[in-house]
Amino acid sequence: MPWKLTPRVLFLAWMASMCSARARTDLLNVCMDAKHHKVKPGPEDKLHDQCIPWKKNACCTASVSQELHKDISLLYNFNLDHCGKMEPTCKRHFIQDNCLYECSPNLGPWIQEVNQSWRKERFLNVPLCKEDCESWWEDCRTSYTCKTNWQKGWNWTSGSNRCPAGATCSTFESYFPTPTALCEGVWSHSYKVSNYSRGSGRCIQMWFDTAQGNPNEEVARFCALDMNAGAMPQGIGPCLLSLALMLSLAP
Repeated sequence: MPWKLTPRVLFLAWMASMCSARARTDLLNVCMDAKHHKVKPGPEDKLHDQCIPWKKNACCTASVSQELHKDISLLYNFNLDHCGKMEPTCKRHFIQDNCLYECSPNLGPWIQEVNQSWRKERFLNVPLCKEDCESWWEDCRTSYTCKTNWQKGWNWTSGSNRCPAGATCSTFESYFPTPTALCEGVWSHSYKVSNYSRGSGRCIQMWFDTAQGNPNEEVARFCALDMNAGAMPQGIGPCLLSLALMLSLAP
C-alpha cells in the first residue's frame, strides 16, 4: 500500500532530516557537557598564559584558564605534585593538556557520553600528534608519580588526590616506559597516539602558533567527514529508534 503524504508522514520526514543535520553539526565547533565547559564556544580575550591559543574560540572562560595554571586547582583539587615537586618542564605539558581539554571546541568527533557525577561527556581516543606525545614523555620521564591511570583510584580523603595505599612513588619512565604508555594511559585513553605529524591536518596538536590559526579545526572537519561517510552519524541512533516506534504506531 503506497504512503500518503499525511501530516504524520510529513512530520516524520522532517524529524529524520533534523536528526541527521543535528548529528553532523554536533561534531564541529562544540563544547563538551562537562563540569566547567561553556555551553557554546566563543571568543575569550583574557585567557591565561598557555590557554591563550584558544582565545578566538574557546569552551573555557578566563577564570577557568587561570585555575588550570595553579599547582592545586580549585576546579578539581588535583595535585600534580603528589610525589614531590613535578619538574616545571613536565608540568607545562599537563597544563597544556588541561587547556586543550577545557578550551578546545574541536574535539567533537571524539566526544562520548559517560555516566559520571561531575560530567556527562568526555573525549576518547583523540589522535594526538606523535611529536606532542614524544616531547611530553621526554620532559616528564624523570618526574615522579605513583599510578599509571590518573583517571581513577586516588585517595581523596584529604580533599585532593593522594597516592593510594601501597602505591610507590617512582619515575614516570618506570610507570610509563614509552611515550604511548603515557599519552594513552594517563587519562584512560583520552588520547590515541597518531602516526601523523604536526601540520599534517590529520592529528590534534596540543601546541600551536595562534598566528597561523588553529590547525585542529581542519583535523576535526576531516574526521567528522570521515565518520559521516563511513558510518551512521553520531547521535542518529536514538533518532532512528524514535522514528521506528512512531512508524509502528502510525495507522
